[in-house]
Amino acid sequence: MIRYHAAGTYLVNGKPTAAAPLPREQARKNTMAAKILAAHNKGDERDMRLSFDALVSHDITYVGIIQTARAAGLSAFPVPYALTNCHNSLCAVGGTINEDDHVFGLSAAKKYGGIYVPANESVIHAYAREALATCGGMILGSDSHTRYGALGAMGVGEGGPELVKQLLRRTYDVKAPEVVLVYLTGKPPRGVGPHDVALALVGATFKDGLVKNKVLEFTGPGLASLPVDFRCGVDVMTTETTCLSSIWETDDVIKEYYEIHGRPEAYRRMAPGDTAYYDAMIEVDLSAMESMIALPFHPSNVHTVHEFNAHAKELLGAVEAEAAEKFGKARLSLTEKVLSNGHVLADQGIIAGCAGGLFDNVEAAASILRGGSTGNGAFSLSVYPASVPISLALTRAGDVADLLAAGAVIKPAFCGPCFGAGDVPANNGLSLRHTTRNFPNREGAKPGEGQLAGVALMDARSIAATAKNGGVITAATDIEYDDACKPYAFDGGVYEKRVYNGFGRPQPDTALVMGPNIADWPRQYPLGRHALLRFAAVIHDPVTTTDELIPSGETSSYRSNPLRLAAFTLSRRCPDYVANARAVAEEETARRANKTPDGIKKLLAAHGLDAAETEIGSVLFAEKPGDGSAREQAASCQRVLGGLANVAYEYATKRYRSNCINWGMLPFTLSRDDPADFTPGDLLLIPDVREKLARGDETFAALLVRESGDEKPLTLTLSGLTAEERDILLAGCLTNHYAAQNAKA
Repeated sequence: MIRYHAAGTYLVNGKPTAAAPLPREQARKNTMAAKILAAHNKGDERDMRLSFDALVSHDITYVGIIQTARAAGLSAFPVPYALTNCHNSLCAVGGTINEDDHVFGLSAAKKYGGIYVPANESVIHAYAREALATCGGMILGSDSHTRYGALGAMGVGEGGPELVKQLLRRTYDVKAPEVVLVYLTGKPPRGVGPHDVALALVGATFKDGLVKNKVLEFTGPGLASLPVDFRCGVDVMTTETTCLSSIWETDDVIKEYYEIHGRPEAYRRMAPGDTAYYDAMIEVDLSAMESMIALPFHPSNVHTVHEFNAHAKELLGAVEAEAAEKFGKARLSLTEKVLSNGHVLADQGIIAGCAGGLFDNVEAAASILRGGSTGNGAFSLSVYPASVPISLALTRAGDVADLLAAGAVIKPAFCGPCFGAGDVPANNGLSLRHTTRNFPNREGAKPGEGQLAGVALMDARSIAATAKNGGVITAATDIEYDDACKPYAFDGGVYEKRVYNGFGRPQPDTALVMGPNIADWPRQYPLGRHALLRFAAVIHDPVTTTDELIPSGETSSYRSNPLRLAAFTLSRRCPDYVANARAVAEEETARRANKTPDGIKKLLAAHGLDAAETEIGSVLFAEKPGDGSAREQAASCQRVLGGLANVAYEYATKRYRSNCINWGMLPFTLSRDDPADFTPGDLLLIPDVREKLARGDETFAALLVRESGDEKPLTLTLSGLTAEERDILLAGCLTNHYAAQNAKA
């Protein structure tokens, strides 16, 4: 189905080849990605400084972004900035505070000239596709699934501070990324949907980091066989490969999309040049695709549905073993879902969000279930169309009636099932979802309290086939149904009636409405001359996700309150972390009051260091942290608790490393040849860290001091920092950095 070629590849007149008449560096500029990046770049070709055409955030990120930008001198939004309300739209956790954030958002849109999309009107990425994407444009979002490449727009998902920079007319700084050709051939068989292709792509690329921080560029003859929703459904999942962004060739299918949405001027033909060079190539044979399933606990844990059904006990047993190793007292017993005939009975089906809730996906599910039944057993099916216009079109087409008649429940536009705030399954439940992720905890489980469920990702078509089969997991390729999709009719009038669009018309006298849970960030201090770091947690998992660093679900209500949110840091993975970090913060508080604990004072004196010049902070070790969400709180919560650094073998994504930097935490790496035999409570002493950082050193001599008193020298690395990133770390955080700049102005 998918083949990866590590060698560089030319595309000449639309066909891959090993040689070409054009020099490599010249041909490299002929990719679509290179052209778009060059048009948005204010730096040089290697060290890019990008300005975006539009910004998007949702209601668990925009409050903090606006508060930070406001503290740094924000006067008006310089580009269209959409504030959607699709994460905390239940308004059911934490009293009034979710709706308080929405009221704040509307007041901010009026004050600064923004776009406010009310709760349940649209999920963030559906609105961006419908109203903001333009061919050749770039959009930055504070959500990791900011991907609009299928519509000709490069989307990048980052933590909130990167949006703050754009709001203050600064740039997004990044090394020129490599570009990987994704060459599509063939046509998907009946029953294969976008999630099947996307999961196969994630499974083929994620584990070896083949496309990490690169741009995926889609083209090839197979493109012509894919409707726009199919392309968007694959595109949004490229995030799970850990690539930086994506871009697709555009054609008459995309031209029609923009015409249907009343924005024909947003379309232009986009394709690679006659001779373009790519750093690697992925061949995707669409005709060989099958129905796929991604088992817990990652979208890359992929198998064909047929393979899964043939080896269900073995594969589910491996999931149980992983859960037992990770979560201790919380247990999964998914093998009990295997029936005597070898088939597997699931408990729940969900079709939702920016990946699943698209018109074609829901329409296909309705076609499969038409005249059938989901049954009156334990299995349930919920469908969340991604926006009101999509829901309206499905209603007018009769698909909503067909789904309701079959036993499905139709729900409003909401991202909850993607992060554990909607349709949470029962303990030990097996939920099938056409959503973006199946990390542990994203389904709402609380392993620390003995609650754990499993999520498997599947395409809407196979979920509907499973529902029609009473919950027995079934590949959509194994059933007969009418796969002719009805035409989509977009009605933008619903947005005209409900969405506030104030771009270009700020009202500076508008007062921000601040509920009692909306709090400013606590003060952070500049980096000390020396650093003494105490390990608050040590994690040896191959990958640590942002959902483990700061859980989703009920924590969403506190994203506007840094201190309350910080209490959840690593709570479902390392329950002792918060107490450990707070204890270290108390040591730093005592030091600032000239009451440095005697043991620390003695250690520093033994190495010729003065406690008055040595900042004390906590440090997290994880082998590869930061896979998943762009949420800045994965880093900022550590900082709020006194975190001063991370140590890792590598960082799973650029966005998490950037979050660490923007919140003043040193993102050190350690060689894999140097065993990370750390224990919580151990100390890392780094002399002259401020001086070395300021002059651009990339290696830092450190001393590991164990609680036993044993000492061991270490070499830490801090490479690839820009001059501004060094300044941010020296200042203690992005807010301090901008405050210092404003003071000089």
